[in-house]
Amino acid sequence: MNFLTKKHLSRRHFLRGSKSVIALPLLDAMIPAGVSAQNLVTPSSRLACVYIAHGAVMKYWTPTTDGVGFEFPQTLKSLEPFRDRLNIISDMRLPAAYGDDASAGANHTRSSATWLTNVPVGSGPSPTSFDQFVAQYIGQDTPIPSLELSLDDGSSISYQTPETPLPMEQNPQIVFERLFGDGSTAEERAARSELKQSLLDAVVDDVAKLQRTLPAADRSRLERYLEDVREIERRLQLASSSGVSELDVPGKPVGVPNSFVEHSKLMFDLLTLAWQAEITRVSTFMVAREVSNRVYSESGVNEPFHNLSHHSEVPDNIERLSQLNAFHTQSTIAYFLQKLSETPDGDGSLLDHSMVLYGSGMSNSNQHDHDPLPLLLAGGASGNLQGGRHIRAGLGTPMANLLAGMLDKLSIPVDSFGDSNAVLTI
Repeated sequence: MNFLTKKHLSRRHFLRGSKSVIALPLLDAMIPAGVSAQNLVTPSSRLACVYIAHGAVMKYWTPTTDGVGFEFPQTLKSLEPFRDRLNIISDMRLPAAYGDDASAGANHTRSSATWLTNVPVGSGPSPTSFDQFVAQYIGQDTPIPSLELSLDDGSSISYQTPETPLPMEQNPQIVFERLFGDGSTAEERAARSELKQSLLDAVVDDVAKLQRTLPAADRSRLERYLEDVREIERRLQLASSSGVSELDVPGKPVGVPNSFVEHSKLMFDLLTLAWQAEITRVSTFMVAREVSNRVYSESGVNEPFHNLSHHSEVPDNIERLSQLNAFHTQSTIAYFLQKLSETPDGDGSLLDHSMVLYGSGMSNSNQHDHDPLPLLLAGGASGNLQGGRHIRAGLGTPMANLLAGMLDKLSIPVDSFGDSNAVLTI
């Protein structure tokens, strides 16, 4: 594990306890002797597709100028610190979300169901959603090929086939145990909850043994990573011990914080850790499901989400919806990008080595429009994606063209995806 012995730590080294296995982040000690971090093969890119329901107030989402140097609009203002790693993609359309059934439920359901398949529900050439297609290429050598997360219940954006949605997990306790622990059954999770034993306590001997063999920089990096794991454990215990958790509330999973902001942070922290340790490289994340009438009191807006999205073109309603849009941006994607930018990965950060799609399958939800969509793309894709741009694709451009362009940036050899008619240059 040093230049004298020319031994190095395996990238797939795990910390082990009696019933716990914890993956490690990339350490200098995993680099073969005589090879510098700069000359090491660039870490694999990660992908996340993050969905928000009910579209957006587009005049507060879309920059007024194209290309570089644009001014960040109101809804996206919290993303300005990440300008160099962010592209706003305008003019895209989701043709597959339009259908013969004009009911509100059908329009909303199609918005999320076709966002990553880009073919009408029940038909089309795409065998899987975009994330699952990508996972076939970059997710097969990780313990979990893809991770499906949600802050809401009852819907999905990830499909094995256009008719087979994958379940999305909203309980951070279950996600944590799936990533780091052995709580695969209800009985095991109950036993661990009863013992309140830290997973890190279970591997303390292995940690001490490993630390003695690591150089100073790696010891510091490992300590920070383990501190992040322990902090999430602490927050999960607080959530599971809240008074509400003890009430007989049907469908209320233990471990889900009452606060939307805290729930969001926990889930994005878990995803960051999963990427850092390469437990997975591909994820979908649903901020809110379509037709959700959740009230986000922390935003200062007290109207139910779906009701407010049908603003009837009333200026006061539009202003409150835009306030809610900005709150969702700041508390979800802005927080996630900050975490990624602060997390070292190889010769850069996780943000440098990732591609994060954020947006909706609906535009003006008052009219159930599916164009022009609110979409943005963040991250460096391991040196393949330039940032700092407002890209105009041309009105009516299929969203699938963007997904085909993303596949190109991930070095996945395809010429089309879904209903694409070209590959968008990004």
